[in-house]
Amino acid sequence: MTNALLALQVIPGRVLRISLPDGKVHTLLHDAGDAPDGIVVDSGTAYWTTMGAPLVDPGTPGEAGQDFSRRNGGVHALSLDGGPRRDVIPTGAMTTGKQLTGDGAGTLYWGDREGHRISRVRVDGSGLTHLIVNPAEDGIMSECVGVAVDPARGHLYWTQKGPAKGGQGRIFRAGLEIPAGEPAENRSDIELLWHGLPEPIDLHLDGAWLYWTDRGAAPAGNTLNRAPVPAPGAAGQAPEILADGFAEAIGLAIDSEAGIAYVADLGGHIRAVPLPDGPAAGQEPREIAALQHPLTGLCLVPEKS
Repeated sequence: MTNALLALQVIPGRVLRISLPDGKVHTLLHDAGDAPDGIVVDSGTAYWTTMGAPLVDPGTPGEAGQDFSRRNGGVHALSLDGGPRRDVIPTGAMTTGKQLTGDGAGTLYWGDREGHRISRVRVDGSGLTHLIVNPAEDGIMSECVGVAVDPARGHLYWTQKGPAKGGQGRIFRAGLEIPAGEPAENRSDIELLWHGLPEPIDLHLDGAWLYWTDRGAAPAGNTLNRAPVPAPGAAGQAPEILADGFAEAIGLAIDSEAGIAYVADLGGHIRAVPLPDGPAAGQEPREIAALQHPLTGLCLVPEKS
């Protein structure tokens, strides 16, 4: 068995499969919905989020002219063995789906950016729960994007990126379960681990390390970062920059066995970055694919031999 990558193309929304190491690209699904963003594979099924269709201001170019505040995002599923695409949650149950991850036991977690929350659901669509609910009046400062879970220790991690290139990004941690008797809007167990980051986006937890992409301003932004997971009650150490020079870094997947981090960006690139303590240490980052459309979410998937 070798690994392949699943990547999300934003416009038009597609699920792509990229073979490793030759970089050949195959379109797994031509209609992934409006602005797909986060993807994960669980038990032979690919799950992904969509941000939904924005309201567009024709007088304002780029992302600044796109309003994703309508509740038309979603979580969707497709068996890798074939079959029709299905919706995991009904339309209108979320606002803007961002990074998606799973606990390996049939539960999905995601960031809902304009919904100002972190949510979870079983893969069959049951048990929809909002674990973190931030005040909408805090605007962009309370928008949640990246998410990672540590089921063994019962921890949830997430990013709040703050303004674009604003240097106000943060990473938080809380329990996977809401403390008894407390509302999701006012939890007592939330820890602020990092603050003042350029613009942190997607997360990946691997053993004692937390990895994240950052699409903020250089030199600390548009980077791949990592730092040791902080002890309970401790602040995070200064992150180590593993690679830079991305074109709006978003998606992230870690192959621990190979010692490689894969990063996708809005410039349409996927790069393989050797990890400092892995078997590929000392090698230079290399480009896996260069496509003509922006890419967001990224995950590894076993490829049949």
